Amino acid sequence: MQCSWKAVLLLALASIAIQYTAIRTFTAKSLHTCPGLAEAGLAERLCEEGPTFTYNLSRKTHILILATTRSGSSFVGQLFNQHLDVFYLFEPLYHVQNTLIPRFTQGRSPADRRVMLGASRDLLRSLYDCDLHFLENYIKPPPVNHTTDRVFRRGASRVLCSRPVCDPPGSADLVLEEGDCVRKCGLLNLTVAAEACRERSHVAIKTVRVPEVNDLRALVEDPRLNLKVIQLVRDPRGILASRSETFRDTYRLWRLWYGTGRKPYNLDVTQLTTVCEDFSNSVATGLMRPSWLKGKYMLVRYEDLARNPMKKTEEIYGFLGIPLDSHVARWIQNNTQGDPALGKHKYGTVRNSAATAEKWRFRLSYDIVAFAQNACQRVLAQLGYRMAASEEELKNPAISLVEERDFRPFS
Repeated sequence: MQCSWKAVLLLALASIAIQYTAIRTFTAKSLHTCPGLAEAGLAERLCEEGPTFTYNLSRKTHILILATTRSGSSFVGQLFNQHLDVFYLFEPLYHVQNTLIPRFTQGRSPADRRVMLGASRDLLRSLYDCDLHFLENYIKPPPVNHTTDRVFRRGASRVLCSRPVCDPPGSADLVLEEGDCVRKCGLLNLTVAAEACRERSHVAIKTVRVPEVNDLRALVEDPRLNLKVIQLVRDPRGILASRSETFRDTYRLWRLWYGTGRKPYNLDVTQLTTVCEDFSNSVATGLMRPSWLKGKYMLVRYEDLARNPMKKTEEIYGFLGIPLDSHVARWIQNNTQGDPALGKHKYGTVRNSAATAEKWRFRLSYDIVAFAQNACQRVLAQLGYRMAASEEELKNPAISLVEERDFRPFS
């Protein structure tokens, strides 16, 4: 009887030790797998019951800027890129789209969307874990010895253009401009970049390749991440004007309409309506405040940021729970009061931000604006953008087309 009691006790202690080791292994390993648990017989159960356990022991804040093209996302990205404790990546999902989606379909089919979103979520998980080698699966041609010159817009990331990732000639605190980074830094060593990522307290990623916040639910609910989503929106009329100016070939027919006053019969209206539908669906989800987004979601209008950049940036950092870096404040001062002629690059950020937000009113004719207002009336109402009732109202800068709205973070 005594031997039996001792045997039971030893088995119980062994079981506790195995479970403790298994849980420690689960929390310490990378976030794509549940390795090291099969031998304890716990792998399947722990993977299924993941929310009970905490992977992110250091509680790094993982930030995703969810936006669309020409909505001010490059500007918002810099609000994190300039922070010395943030590792920032500009559009890494470009590589997923470029590799997986045929150019002639432009990713519009439901099948393309499913493939793109599945691969994007996997890549984001890896990048937030500073596993930059996972990105190599989508770089063409593949990196050799983890080095490449093909990372999209490397120069937009401060960390990737400074020591130790890049070792340019000059002083130790030299900060390279984007063009100089590509020219002076040479090949990017993804192993060294991953180490630099791990040394930062937070990781921020910008993407214009995820249509709606609901597409991110699996990531938001992943207990191994501390993901917070900044959804950036802009008046669709402003987006249309900016795209027409920037992507002149793609938006040639819109410019033809502006130039001739006649709407082309073969105009691709989905270049406008897709933006409005994605915004509307995504914003509707955010404004309903589902429980899975609590403490994880903040809606930011580009116009509010442009008019009060410092105040809005403080609100964003307050939502994230990250102290505002003085480098960020200095960058805002230098890049929101500047001469736009100094930043002619299509992704440039030097501008008079308040004036830039209103430029679309003088770049579009009233008939194009009226068409856009009719096509996008739902999202205009959701986001507090007023309709211009006439040409005179459209061109009068004293009349604001942006309602005062307080989109408070969902906390």
